[in-house]
Amino acid sequence: MTASLPSSARVVIIGGGVVGCSIAYHLTKLGWSDVVLIERKRLTSGTTWHAAGLVGQLRATMNLTKLAQYTTNLYATLEAETGQATGFKQRGSISVATNGARMEELLRGASMAKTFGLEVARVTPAEIKAKWPLLNVDDVVGGVWLPGDGQTNPIDTTMALAKGATMRGARVIENVEVTAIRTRNGRACGVETSDGGIDAEYVVVASGMWSRHLGLKAGADIPLQACEHFYIVTEAFPGLDPTLPVLRDPDNCAYYKEDAGKLLLGAFEPNAKPWAVDGIPADFEFGELPDDFEHFEPILAAAMRRLPALEQVGIRKFFNGPESFTPDVRYLLGETPDVGHLFVAAGFNSIGIQSAGGAGKVLAEWIVDGHPPMDLADVDIRRMQPFQVNKRYLKERVSESLGLLYAMHWPYRQYETGRNVRLSPLHDELKARGACFGEVAGWERANWFAPAGVKAEYAYSYGRQNWFEHSAAEHRAVREAVGVFDMTSFGKFLVQGRDAEKVLQRISANDMAVEPGRIVYTQWLNPRGGIEADLTVTRLSADAFMVVTAGGTARRDFAWLTRHIDPQAHAFATDVSSGFTCLSVMGPNARALLQAASGADLSNTAHPFGTSREIEIGYARVRAARVTYVGELGWELYMPTEFARGVLAALIAEGEAHGLRLCGLHAMDSCRIEKAYRHWGHDIGDEDSPFEAGLMFAVKAAKGDFIGRDALLKRVEAGFSRRMVQFRLTDPAPLLYHDEPIWHDGAIVGRTTSGAYGHTLGGAIGLGYVATTGGPVEERIRAGGFEIEVAGERFAAEASLSPMYDPKGSRIRA
Repeated sequence: MTASLPSSARVVIIGGGVVGCSIAYHLTKLGWSDVVLIERKRLTSGTTWHAAGLVGQLRATMNLTKLAQYTTNLYATLEAETGQATGFKQRGSISVATNGARMEELLRGASMAKTFGLEVARVTPAEIKAKWPLLNVDDVVGGVWLPGDGQTNPIDTTMALAKGATMRGARVIENVEVTAIRTRNGRACGVETSDGGIDAEYVVVASGMWSRHLGLKAGADIPLQACEHFYIVTEAFPGLDPTLPVLRDPDNCAYYKEDAGKLLLGAFEPNAKPWAVDGIPADFEFGELPDDFEHFEPILAAAMRRLPALEQVGIRKFFNGPESFTPDVRYLLGETPDVGHLFVAAGFNSIGIQSAGGAGKVLAEWIVDGHPPMDLADVDIRRMQPFQVNKRYLKERVSESLGLLYAMHWPYRQYETGRNVRLSPLHDELKARGACFGEVAGWERANWFAPAGVKAEYAYSYGRQNWFEHSAAEHRAVREAVGVFDMTSFGKFLVQGRDAEKVLQRISANDMAVEPGRIVYTQWLNPRGGIEADLTVTRLSADAFMVVTAGGTARRDFAWLTRHIDPQAHAFATDVSSGFTCLSVMGPNARALLQAASGADLSNTAHPFGTSREIEIGYARVRAARVTYVGELGWELYMPTEFARGVLAALIAEGEAHGLRLCGLHAMDSCRIEKAYRHWGHDIGDEDSPFEAGLMFAVKAAKGDFIGRDALLKRVEAGFSRRMVQFRLTDPAPLLYHDEPIWHDGAIVGRTTSGAYGHTLGGAIGLGYVATTGGPVEERIRAGGFEIEVAGERFAAEASLSPMYDPKGSRIRA
């Protein structure tokens, strides 16, 4: 053991890149000085040292943008605090568009940025030329300018963070390799290293492309894979202004920045090259990978058209180095669902420099406070599925995901690689009937059905895509007749044991003390009163319950459930998601169809809303749960997967007489948003409480104590700071997706959280929170005057606090 290696520490951080050093820096700022950072070689020697150093602020969501803004402000002040130069320069950035679709994407992003308080402006080709005089803008239709963006020196910035951490007591140890993570009773409790072991209360994996391997050894899934990442640095570039902003040319997969009188040209090419799939060389340090000029040549050729002077300048350095990428191009942050007290900050998809400050801050706060300081669902590692750590899957997926950073971010865009991983037993049947599939958490789900003669594939745009009218027909079938959805992707958990009710009462905001056969819609709250999960619980018997949640949140929700079962309780949770198929039968003819197929009495008297019982269909016994997510009379049918094909066949056999139509998830979404049903991850999350979300009907505070009860009641006592409101654009042409600014009386008062087209209501529908600072929301709704901004243009919108479709819920109880 070296003299510098302690026997214990409160926190051990594995990895000395910019992210690991940021975590150490922020932990010490919070007063935790007993922090040890261990680097296998030398600081920055994995990926950080060769990063381009771009510091952009606009990200895909509000909270990720806030973190990027924090990073910018941190880098601007770090040198003054530590005395270590960082090379940070706030020169701004320009993104250019060469076609209308890309311009709409940039303008939608610019509109979104307004709701985040980020300074952004639309710029013309002439204005772009004025800021970058050497550019050829003949094919440019416009762009956006972000004056707050910048660039920094990655090595110097990392050293400044490390210095700030050591100034407050942290220890940074180089040339020691962590060989394993110690665990005990399901928690991380230290590390083994090449120089001995260290006990620790918390372990943080911030080891970049080594993280997957370390995680697997500890029993934790950290899905990421290194890819080759290319850039060139020119010789001294005559006429290159040293104050030039960063330039992004996404249609040509390229970015440009001035670099000490030279030009750095980097790329996010569509077809990436995974590296070291079978393991990273043991001696890898400040490593470079072999040149591949043929791979980079298309980027360079396009760059010479964009910047003709580049043809006259030599290339000083052709660089190829590894960067870590994740399956969905979002980084991995937070406590793993597999191992308690094991935290991850890895897989930064070549945006580690611009993410490190904010990511380090929130992860440090998460460790210290025991919970994330804001909604981090977009990057929370609990969104990942166990299968995604598979080597073959990662190799295929990251070959696509690297290029997605600069690809068009189309609404409803589907991944092309790593598909057909998790298939419903009905997959082939639905495919034969025209299903076009999308993927969530690995599940292939029918998003829409192509009629005869139409190819079942997406043609993307920001307008009405090729499936719009086909999905509209499915929507109308649900509203006017009956539709069937395959919802096998639902997460399904059995909670059993004599203390099962007690456990669920403690976790759930609604009352679980109901009779067998009752279905309870509920939220699971965190201690701050925020919504951790939104789901249903069916009581099967005195000591058994079935929890049903969305497929995309199933792993997160199961982790929340299991970690909140008292070890002394006689209660056991089992994930049975793969064992059961769910068919959702919805519409005014649902009762008639199911009665014809089953012979069961499904009248309101025999089977009221919110109840569940077993019935027979075909050769199967299925559990019929009378609930809805589309706002119509309907049942969810649960059956063991081996019976699914027979049940669907029986429904189809009876379906023609009742107007049955197979329907996809796009139709479900358009129906649910007309009914103003909330969606976890968009409309509600762990910062939102049932109070402002309009879900207090699902809270039973009088039942006694439950997680989040006191915090929620304090929010209620304090009164509304914002309200969830439903909107309908009066112009039927524009489309809403999410994060569009909501205007009233000339000011932005909120943003949409989700959007879809309401085919029954005749316009785009959005949900969003409206701040109460401008007066009571009810009064402003009565006064009218709301507008929603879409790609820089405002459109008049009707507003309502109650659902615009069937506000009294009479259809679901018909």
